[in-house]
Amino acid sequence: MFDLPGFPFFDLAPVFPLGAILFNFLFFTVTIPVEAYILAIRLKFDKRTSIFYSIGINLFSGALGWLIFFLIEPILPVQLKSDLINVVFFDQFNPSIRGLVFITAFIIFFATFLIKFALLKLALLSLRDVSKAPQPQSEEQSSTRKTSRRMGKLRLQNTNLLTTMLIANSLSYSLISIIILLRIIRANS
Repeated sequence: MFDLPGFPFFDLAPVFPLGAILFNFLFFTVTIPVEAYILAIRLKFDKRTSIFYSIGINLFSGALGWLIFFLIEPILPVQLKSDLINVVFFDQFNPSIRGLVFITAFIIFFATFLIKFALLKLALLSLRDVSKAPQPQSEEQSSTRKTSRRMGKLRLQNTNLLTTMLIANSLSYSLISIIILLRIIRANS
């Protein structure tokens, strides 16, 4: 049903993980508004701009995360694949892999943070107004002073972007962790 005839290397399972897809949609529904709010407050964006950046960053990092997952999944050991299938398709968690899940979640958090920071920086650089040409300077001394101030401002802006993205990513991952915790509590009761 989901096989692609022109791509024999891309074999889709006959079971469609609708629960995992809907849960990922729930994560996007939670993270996009939270991160847009943080971007608007910390970087002084208007609502439309912060939502635009948040949607772009989250969807692109989510797609990149799934791509990495599908590239890593075939090389996993058989036992880990089995545990992964049990979690994704049957919502059954093997307690023996808790440590591995914790380490993986830690790695995913920082990888997502770095990806989102790079994407935000790239989006800001690509969407800035290039039509404003720099003013020619007549004096060399005022030029070096302005360059020094500009470099300090860029360094401060870079730190502000990094801190903002760390706060936004931390808040969104905290909400995701609470949702997962509530899901586990509901499943065990």
